[in-house]
Amino acid sequence: MLSESVVEELDVLGKRVVLVAAVAENGVIGAGPDIPWHIPGEQAEFKALTMGHTLVMGRTTFESIGRPLPGRTTIVLTRDPSWSYPPTGSGTASVLVANTVEEALAMAAGLPGDVMVVGGAQVYAAALPYADRQVITRVRLRPEGDVHYPAFAAEEWTETRREPGEAYDRVFLSRRPTGE
Repeated sequence: MLSESVVEELDVLGKRVVLVAAVAENGVIGAGPDIPWHIPGEQAEFKALTMGHTLVMGRTTFESIGRPLPGRTTIVLTRDPSWSYPPTGSGTASVLVANTVEEALAMAAGLPGDVMVVGGAQVYAAALPYADRQVITRVRLRPEGDVHYPAFAAEEWTETRREPGEAYDRVFLSRRPTGE
């Protein structure tokens, strides 16, 4: 569990932990390491939403992208203590590596912007207890896939905004204060 001091530091710094995901009607977010759809404009909106912030992603997600995304700090979560980017011996590291979501959040406290958790499924599930917000692109498709967005208690969240689109709606959720 994340230490109380890191939670307080994130709060004092005004940093939010935001889960950002595109989720199909059947809960699918991936087919192996791939996204099982291509919707024009969706990636540009992801870029605009995450630019200037710190991204937290799993190693498989990072490797499927293939490089750090410009204008954003990247923390890669991996259980492999020897993994690095660039691979060992190929130059200066441009990506930070953490072995737990708690370690990633502690690192992110001193980095630019909010903490944007961008996948995959295991990373979303591990970060969900710490999330203040979710930005979910609800894709109007039912693709085949083996990677699903984690279930969450809807009663703990309030929809604060919805941006309807032709192929998807972007839904903004905020965690309800405890005891509400």
